[in-house]
Amino acid sequence: MDKDVKKKVLRQITYGMYVMTAKAGEELASGTVNWLSQASFNPPLIMVAVKGDSSLQPAVAKAKTFTVNVLSASQKQVAEDFFRPLKVEGNKMSGHSFRPGANGAPVLDEAYCHIECKVTDTIARGDHTVYVAEVTEVGQARDDKPLEMWHTGWFYGG
Repeated sequence: MDKDVKKKVLRQITYGMYVMTAKAGEELASGTVNWLSQASFNPPLIMVAVKGDSSLQPAVAKAKTFTVNVLSASQKQVAEDFFRPLKVEGNKMSGHSFRPGANGAPVLDEAYCHIECKVTDTIARGDHTVYVAEVTEVGQARDDKPLEMWHTGWFYGG
């Protein structure tokens, strides 16, 4: 397989940009993720891949719950803020206000909608862990359009 062609072709898959959060005990974890998709209507399931060497992966593995905070098209900086190691100060994660969701995982106040999930299956392969999770709660603060990887100029894939 031609590695350059493989990278180019795999980068044609479209992705949104999300901030995923978890709370394991008293420890909060977060990270920007983009390999996410709905996987079932009934029950409502999503699947998301989390980098194995991130601080988010062990927190999700321990908590078995997480929240996906959906970012709007104008929130590229928010996505970028969660690339870095998490800093928690009061009710702010990496400078962004949050509140606890129904499952305990943080919901970013800036997110225009969010998805709370309970892990049902874990698939550890390669350098990411894929979590299949049942949607247990959702919220929408306003109508908006999602941030998509393609429009950021960033690449994560290939």
